[in-house]
Amino acid sequence: MKNVTLASLLGAILISGCSAPDPETGNSTTSEPKAATKYTIEANQAVLASLPFSDKQDFENAQRGFIAKPDVVTITSADGKPVWDLEEYKKFIALDKEAPDTVNPSLWRNAQLNMIHGLFKVTDNIYQVRGYDLSNITFVKGDKGWIVFDPLISPETAKAALDLINKELGERPVVAVIYSHSHLDHYGGARGIISEEDIKSGKVMVIAPEHFTEHAVSENVIAGNAMGRRAIFMYGAMLPRNAKGGVNGGLGQTTSTGLGGLLIPTLDITTTGQEVTVDGVKMVFQMTPGTEAPAEMNTWFPEWNALWMAENTTNTMHNILTLRGAVVRDAQKWSSFLNETIETWGVDAVVKFQSHHWPIWGNEEIVSYFKKQRDIYKFTHDETVRLMNQGYTGEEISEMITLPAELENNWATRGYYGTLRHNSRAVYQRYMGWYDGNPSNLDNLPPEMVAKKYIDFMGGEQAVLDKAKKSFADGEYRWVAEVMKHAVFAEPENKQAKNLLADALEQLGYQAESGPWRSVYLQGAYELRNGIPTTGGLVTATPDTIRAMTPDMLFDFFAVRLNSEKAAGKKFSINIDFTDLDSHHTLTVENAVLNHTQKQVKEADVSLALSMKTMNAIQLGETTFEQGVENGDIVVKGDEDIFDNFLPMLDDFNFWFNIVTP
Repeated sequence: MKNVTLASLLGAILISGCSAPDPETGNSTTSEPKAATKYTIEANQAVLASLPFSDKQDFENAQRGFIAKPDVVTITSADGKPVWDLEEYKKFIALDKEAPDTVNPSLWRNAQLNMIHGLFKVTDNIYQVRGYDLSNITFVKGDKGWIVFDPLISPETAKAALDLINKELGERPVVAVIYSHSHLDHYGGARGIISEEDIKSGKVMVIAPEHFTEHAVSENVIAGNAMGRRAIFMYGAMLPRNAKGGVNGGLGQTTSTGLGGLLIPTLDITTTGQEVTVDGVKMVFQMTPGTEAPAEMNTWFPEWNALWMAENTTNTMHNILTLRGAVVRDAQKWSSFLNETIETWGVDAVVKFQSHHWPIWGNEEIVSYFKKQRDIYKFTHDETVRLMNQGYTGEEISEMITLPAELENNWATRGYYGTLRHNSRAVYQRYMGWYDGNPSNLDNLPPEMVAKKYIDFMGGEQAVLDKAKKSFADGEYRWVAEVMKHAVFAEPENKQAKNLLADALEQLGYQAESGPWRSVYLQGAYELRNGIPTTGGLVTATPDTIRAMTPDMLFDFFAVRLNSEKAAGKKFSINIDFTDLDSHHTLTVENAVLNHTQKQVKEADVSLALSMKTMNAIQLGETTFEQGVENGDIVVKGDEDIFDNFLPMLDDFNFWFNIVTP
């Protein structure tokens, strides 16, 4: 089927053989990263002076219960390519090394903590392997086997973790896998530890919150290409792993690069308080939809007074809106679910652990931690809305809002992943949308058009460059970034403008406490200096994800790919029968819009009969539409030209679209 491929489902980041154009160098710069300026050094030194670095409790917690680790943590795929290489970070990050000038000391501290890796005992019968991926994998010991929570991104990393615990504690079969929520780093590696045959035979249960599969498949399909491209920035995928490049992702070091899969759950958890006993282990679930993920749940182990928090609490401020893009999360609801957790199990919990970072022990410590986690989201919501109702815009609020000292000086609510600045803007966006109420911004000019006029008004490009260089010399990097983005959009071939903007973004990256903010700034600098890559990128359309799509999801994706200019003036209908699903659909193109329905028209312009298996094979590139017709897998009735003409109307998305240049 020509052009019918699922593009840009957000999978693991695979940067293999990425190439960029030859570096473009200006008069005073090269493509290489620069040193920290005196202003960046001063800013980072101020962080050292302002936060309680003498508090070492997190380091004690991160090392508590240590059992074993291999000497080398380099995990490879079947073809020998690394999918996870902690050794890249070991070369320059260590517990006894002070933060370099080019890294915010608070982010450096977080990186040091995330580098503490291996197999750990959380409490009786509960173990974690940490530092094998962006997330943790948790093993709960049942009567006969392992119950596995959140099997990482990649099958290879999940298998390596299972091999480690079996080696150290004795080999046991996996009897259940539990997905805490619908993000890839919590289910993608399942095929490394179980198989579809294990599930079909009843040997293994797969448990997940209600609507897990729907959200795991759909969350990144419709806008997947744009999200995937921006994820390159959010995770700094092209950056070298060193003190001037990728240091830490906030939730963990980075993402593994194996091909994440999706094994469908066999049991949905639907209500808070629902109890399930697996292999002698009793678990009680708390549903938390619409918090960190649209489908998510916490788990209580009453036998051990242990509380699994999924990703609803991590040892950082989380995102209300991710920098890669997503639907804005509900900070108020998130806070309310955490309050429910406190009221339900706060009095009893003696250990809490989750899918990122390290556990906390002791009831008093846990309750205090939960209250601050609850209040970081409640404060961000309430203060933003308070200022919003006083007439301030999202940009103004992000500059005004400050945390109370109790949250500002608390390590677990620092902005390593989310930040107060962009989370407050997200709350504003949730309520008020993109328009800030100023009539001048209702129909404002797009970046490239406005840039040329700004530069002209400011006296021309050379005058702007001269002034911006002075501002850079004075350490005004945010202002330089603001001005030079216009210079670059006005004259994208001007090497001096691109290099000066890159220099400003780089210093902002060196100062950033948030791992994603650092990555965004440094990835932007990389692309300004080296050009946009042309190969590599994100894994698109993993086979498991394609096979999990419903016909409705598939046709929704067709609809957003329809090129309205090509479809203008066209009017036709296509009946599609999926023979293996007994599922019948009509696609209609009219008014340059594609609609689909399960109420088929009696006489479509063309009709197709095929299995969903065949459709999936076409999407995966295993066959073509023409081959399917030829070998009888697809039966066509009516005007075949209608369908042949329809296919070229569907756009294929260019992954490497411009971001920091027009």
